[in-house]
Amino acid sequence: MHLLDEPHHDGSPTYVDDEAPALGSEVTVRLRTSTARPVREVWLRTTYDAEPTYRPCHELRGDPTTVWWEGSLLVRNPVAHYRFLLVHEDDTQQWLTGAGPVDHDPPDTFDYRLPSHRPAPDWGRDAVVYQIFPDRFARSAAADERPTPDWAVPAQWEDEVVFEPQDPHTPLQFFGGDLDGVVEHLDHVAEVGATVVYTTPVLPGESNHRYNASTFGHVDPLLGGDEAYTRLSAAVHARGLRILGDLTTNHTGDTHEWFRRAQADPDAIERSYYFFDEHGGYESWMGHHTLPKVNHTNPALRAAFVEGPDSIVARWLRPPFDLDGWRIDVANMTGRLGDIDVNHEVARGVRRTAQEVRSDALVIGEHNHDASTDVDGDGWHGTMNYSGFSWPVWEWLIAPDSTARSFGRPVPTPRRPGPVVLRALREWMGRLGWRATSASWNILGSHDSARIRTVTGTAEQQQVAAGLQFTLPGVPMIFAGDEIGLEGVIGEDSRRTMPWQRYDDWDHQTMAVYASLAALRRAHPALRRGGLRWAYADDDTLVFLREHPEGSVLVSARRAAGDAVGLPTGPLAGPLGLNAGEVLLTTDEASPLVPGPDGHVVLPAGGPGLTVWRI
Repeated sequence: MHLLDEPHHDGSPTYVDDEAPALGSEVTVRLRTSTARPVREVWLRTTYDAEPTYRPCHELRGDPTTVWWEGSLLVRNPVAHYRFLLVHEDDTQQWLTGAGPVDHDPPDTFDYRLPSHRPAPDWGRDAVVYQIFPDRFARSAAADERPTPDWAVPAQWEDEVVFEPQDPHTPLQFFGGDLDGVVEHLDHVAEVGATVVYTTPVLPGESNHRYNASTFGHVDPLLGGDEAYTRLSAAVHARGLRILGDLTTNHTGDTHEWFRRAQADPDAIERSYYFFDEHGGYESWMGHHTLPKVNHTNPALRAAFVEGPDSIVARWLRPPFDLDGWRIDVANMTGRLGDIDVNHEVARGVRRTAQEVRSDALVIGEHNHDASTDVDGDGWHGTMNYSGFSWPVWEWLIAPDSTARSFGRPVPTPRRPGPVVLRALREWMGRLGWRATSASWNILGSHDSARIRTVTGTAEQQQVAAGLQFTLPGVPMIFAGDEIGLEGVIGEDSRRTMPWQRYDDWDHQTMAVYASLAALRRAHPALRRGGLRWAYADDDTLVFLREHPEGSVLVSARRAAGDAVGLPTGPLAGPLGLNAGEVLLTTDEASPLVPGPDGHVVLPAGGPGLTVWRI
């Protein structure tokens, strides 16, 4: 059965007049219902200072299949929470929240959210992000002149990656990629369709990942130093692209200059930057003593690190480096320890500081589970959306014999049917809120997880995953190498070197799909700002509509061969019927959609694959 008769609302321009209203203002919100299940009245329920209150919605002119309702939402609090109560002609009642319609009284967990704070900058929401792990991306000729550091285990570019977590060489294996190597391959980044270059840390650290910083004062000389970072930033900006840095605000390395002074002198101001006990022990990230945790309750630490014009956060956004923003590592744990929780204060401080330097700065927080309580205010603009995007897509497309190891759980990733995956996507979108979801990163894999090719097992299944990455709400983030079919069973294995010297071995067809998806997203506002309305789901098929006043698109994703799917044209496209059924992109075989005499349009049988039609 199709889902187009379900009542619907989301935070897109079709349904909300102002996505960033002023506090105290009134915003018009709209809801669509179906004549297939007639609705007699609709009430908009919101909360004033946490007290529920109701306002009636009035009926607008619709068409034979659809009725539109409109209400006025008062933004009394910085984040307005609201839902709809529907009374049907048969006197049954139904609630509509961000997780979809329900026939019981649900908790407020999934209520729609409308923040009054400034949204993420347009360039961040419209972006295609390309993640680079500097040690493994590209090595310039200058790298040959640099000595290998004492901590490192040198490797040749073609060597296999050491990746088992218990192997002490895993964080020490050193391939010598550098920032000038990135500059030399920006043509490739542009060819993929990326608009943002995001590198994992470039500040010195005694590991190949550099999340254990030894200073925040300069770029690692092994990467080419400050001069190379300046060249990279200039080259990125010269192409009209943006560049994001990666900063760990939760901890430093145990060789960091602050920590060394703190250990050496109990009276040093840096001592209060960390959590030392009376015996000289200290708190660290997840018990790893090489990663001492910093104390964000300390004003001096905050001033040095995250707040104000002289902080680390501010310094790297100014010339000559000119970063456009930050991805914050371990954002979920920053400022949290036992009964201490100043996470939101730190997030606000980072964002405020960044925007004081660059008014359009972007701040994304790493969070690999439920980030909903951290992203609806004036802190992180969005999150790396593992829970709300990555895991549902993995669970739908994972190959039964995949060797990919799960991320963040002790058991293998399960394979789930389409309706269950749809429910997960809906609930996470409802939990995070429309605006945070739209600004968060759609990730199929990263330097911390298995590669999507290893998860799915085949190119055609990966291309379905990529299609969802670019067509569902959110910002696509490509981990360098995904576009050519690189593999990896776990994060450390996924940090394989880019095989520039083996160009003929690349999966060029998959790369072309990524580039086409990026171009499609760039060309159609519906894929960047449009709403999401689910049309159909079965075990192996997901169909959804991205709606926008400038034009909508219909997306069909199949993980296996399936029968044709019929959809009614009325609730799909409105009173004018299907205006156009042009195929915009397909990884399968597809034909234009043509309305039939019975008032339906048929999505052709096929699969696996993904197809996008203009509506």
